[in-house]
Amino acid sequence: MSSRLDERAAVAGHEVRGVQRPRIFTAPSYSSSAGQEAVELSAMAGLILDDWQKYALHVGLGERPDGSWSAFEVAINVARQNGKGGIIEARELAGLFLLGEKLILHSAHEFKTSVEAFRRIVALITNTDSLRKRVKAVRRTTGEEAVELLTGQRLRFLARSGGSGRGFTGNCNILDEDMILGDDAMGALMPTMAAVQDPQVWYFGSAGIGSPSVQLARLRRRALAAMESGQPDPSLAYLEWSIDPHVRECAPDCTDHDDPRSPLSVAKANPALGYRLTLEHTERERLTMSEEIFNRERLGVGDYPSDQGDTWSVIGEDAWRALADGTSSMADPVAFAVDTTPERSHSAICAAGRSGPAVHVEVVDHRPGTGWVVDRLMELVEKWGPCAVVIDAGGPAASLIPAIRKGLEKLGREDLLIEMKTREAAAACGQFFDAVSEQMLVHLDQAPLATALSGADKRPVGDGWAWARRGVSVDISPLVGVTHAAWGLAERADVEPEGAPNLW
Repeated sequence: MSSRLDERAAVAGHEVRGVQRPRIFTAPSYSSSAGQEAVELSAMAGLILDDWQKYALHVGLGERPDGSWSAFEVAINVARQNGKGGIIEARELAGLFLLGEKLILHSAHEFKTSVEAFRRIVALITNTDSLRKRVKAVRRTTGEEAVELLTGQRLRFLARSGGSGRGFTGNCNILDEDMILGDDAMGALMPTMAAVQDPQVWYFGSAGIGSPSVQLARLRRRALAAMESGQPDPSLAYLEWSIDPHVRECAPDCTDHDDPRSPLSVAKANPALGYRLTLEHTERERLTMSEEIFNRERLGVGDYPSDQGDTWSVIGEDAWRALADGTSSMADPVAFAVDTTPERSHSAICAAGRSGPAVHVEVVDHRPGTGWVVDRLMELVEKWGPCAVVIDAGGPAASLIPAIRKGLEKLGREDLLIEMKTREAAAACGQFFDAVSEQMLVHLDQAPLATALSGADKRPVGDGWAWARRGVSVDISPLVGVTHAAWGLAERADVEPEGAPNLW
């Protein structure tokens, strides 16, 4: 403890500056770089870059002796508010005005992020006479945002949804928010680049957030493998500012500062510290955020899925199978829950009830689509007289709430409906996980539920977590359904006499 107190006292005596070189780094060798020209062009447009931003451009725009790019892919992984946008803008300006790239595609996970980037680059161009004179048109139509030069070069802005960008052949592809980038997006992008001579892909984002970070995790594994082998990746330039996620208890003379509580760790993960980011602000963040969120958002400690896809990664298969009991049945009253996949391809009605001291969960019905759900649910309500009907008001099944409410009103049971809030969904997952851990849950070993658990993953919700709906390869509506039904039972019913038959 004394070493940390000494360190904080030392920090208080002078300003802490962000470390300008990444902790995790690989890049193929290059004989020259267009980075300096890009930096100078940006400065002419009023965009003054920090040292670490210049370094990223120098590495990313490295060239082989024949003039081709040394790195086909360039990834910048650094916490927010450090200035990733400056590198993006400098790379796009260089592509348009220096490199002669015919088409540059800029995409982000969210449309609003893409539009904001469009506005920033347009401001840089239009406020610089020598650049503005070369512009043929600035297209501001929603979904068609673009800058086009008199010489034909174009910079287009897209959101990665609904297949946007599929069919476009970009010389340079800027993928912002790469922590939400999966195989579908990459499958739409990569084939379009096969016919392009000397293309580049640039990835920008912050620490991984679990299953949505498929592509970022893949890039990061390549970088770590290159560092371990001592041989650079032949086509990837990867730069990550972060701390080692393992907290170490050090001796008083220890120089390892990867303690998340240390201001020097903030400096290691934030190259803009002392330039555009203050230690005072990051300390306020530390006080406001949970430790896990602060470590991810400010210190770069991410959650990265495996390339094989994590199977049974939340609840182990052995632990789940051990709770199977084909003779179990639910006591009255029971609770129902409805869930639907984000794509609306399948829906599930699930139930939970007491089975002795444990909670019995099961999938009552699981079919394609949503059109059958309301009628089937009303049939079950009328037959079994449940204590609750639970639907996540923030989930894809929320669209069914008006019809379900109307159906319950006809039965005189509108009091049954519970519209679950996000924080309650997180509480439900915590309760479900605890019940499995404490062997206070039983099930019928149904295939839809086992399949859902085999591919399930978590997404952070405040200080807790909920089941991740997107980025997983299986239909988890049965799992979400039983989780919410068990929560509804806990909310509305105490232990009741046994006797209700098996609903499956």
